[in-house]
Amino acid sequence: MSGYTVVNLKEVEDQAPKFGYAPDLESRFARRALELENSGLSYFRAAPGFRVPFGHHHSEQEEIYVVVAGSARIKLGDDVVDLGPWDAIRVPAHLTRALEGGPEGAEILAFGAPSHENADAQMVEGFWED
Repeated sequence: MSGYTVVNLKEVEDQAPKFGYAPDLESRFARRALELENSGLSYFRAAPGFRVPFGHHHSEQEEIYVVVAGSARIKLGDDVVDLGPWDAIRVPAHLTRALEGGPEGAEILAFGAPSHENADAQMVEGFWED
């Protein structure tokens, strides 16, 4: 047995169409495909100016978001933070967060641990409204 798993993130099923967010959002959750036991990894692509229409927080899972291309804004509680290429931001579990693609859109990797199959996630509708 090799003990490792290789997955192309762009080949993981895009979940955004199931929820009506395509083509403005691409969401690929690789936890199962990578056979992760204690963490999670996701790939997001947000179209220019697209704001995820809900926020979320966790009871235990902290997350790290890394902008790998383009730019984004992230709302964290009452704060809005601008992020550029290769900016990384750690978000503690309890803090409600939501993302928005910048003027050229954004490609983002999200890492989280510990993994609870998202059972600890709480969705917050209307979190980021102007």
